[in-house]
Amino acid sequence: MFTGIVEELGTVAAAGSKLEIHCSTVLSDLSIGASIAVNGVCLTAVAVTEGGFAADLAPETLSRSNLGDLAAGSRVNLERPVTPATRLSGHIVQGHVDATGEVVALDALGDENWWLKVRVPKSLDRYLVEKGSVTLDGISLTIAALDGDVIGVTIIPHTFANTTIGQAGEGTRLNVEVDVLAKHVEKLLAHR
Repeated sequence: MFTGIVEELGTVAAAGSKLEIHCSTVLSDLSIGASIAVNGVCLTAVAVTEGGFAADLAPETLSRSNLGDLAAGSRVNLERPVTPATRLSGHIVQGHVDATGEVVALDALGDENWWLKVRVPKSLDRYLVEKGSVTLDGISLTIAALDGDVIGVTIIPHTFANTTIGQAGEGTRLNVEVDVLAKHVEKLLAHR
């Protein structure tokens, strides 16, 4: 389980079905077999070195996320899983990406704040509510507006500077994970 609070920006060294990432902060306690979120996708570290780690990407991961779009030099959001003593600063994030969304716009609001609009698949609409949580590329965000299949979120200066969101342009695909609690509630209510 993750929180959607990005710890570090890593750099892709090799892409494809085996992803290799250069990084430093998340390596402090990373071991082979451990989970790590890359752009919000929960991966298993299969190799760990002084300068980075590698993870295998299954066909399902490549088809459902934007990790197949990565190339050497791409920047990625990295987060280690929570521990029982970790503060839950974001929201409950599993790293199980539901789909990808497409950036419609990233507009400056002033004071280094940004307004991000993302078109998400209609199938996810029932899990999205104003002031609810959504994870975009592994970043825990609050939905500030819903307009059909487009969600709007505010990006504060810290998030803009310390995640990959600042690199997003119109048409960029972002990994979307909706709130898992909403999915469970839906299933429970369906059985009534």
